[in-house]
Amino acid sequence: MTFDEYQAAIKKLDVFKGEKYDLCDGAFLEKILGFVGEAGEVADKFKKIIRDKDGKISATDRKEIAKELGDTLWYLATIARYLDLSFDEIATGNIAKLTDRAERDLIHGTGDNR
Repeated sequence: MTFDEYQAAIKKLDVFKGEKYDLCDGAFLEKILGFVGEAGEVADKFKKIIRDKDGKISATDRKEIAKELGDTLWYLATIARYLDLSFDEIATGNIAKLTDRAERDLIHGTGDNR
C-alpha cells in the first residue's frame, strides 16, 4: 500500500465528509488536536515503559505503541488531505530533504532550511 492509497482508504472513516476545510473549521481543528493528542499517547506509552519497566519494551508494549502510531498516522494523513497534499509527495519530499542534509553533514543542528 502506498501512502496515497492509505490516504484514500481512510477517507470514508472521517466523520466529517468534506474534502477541504479552512483552518478554523471544526473538522480541521479536530484533526490537529487529535494528532497532538495521539502523539501524546505515544509519548505516554514510552514514558511508562521507562518509568515502570526500566525501559524494557515487551511484545505487548510494541502492539500498543503500534496502535497509537496508527492513530497518529490517520490524523496526519487526514490533515494532509484537507490541505490537498499528497501523502506520497510529503514522504518523498521528506526523504529528499533528509538525504540532502545528510550529504551536507547537516542532520544535526537547528533550523528548518539548513
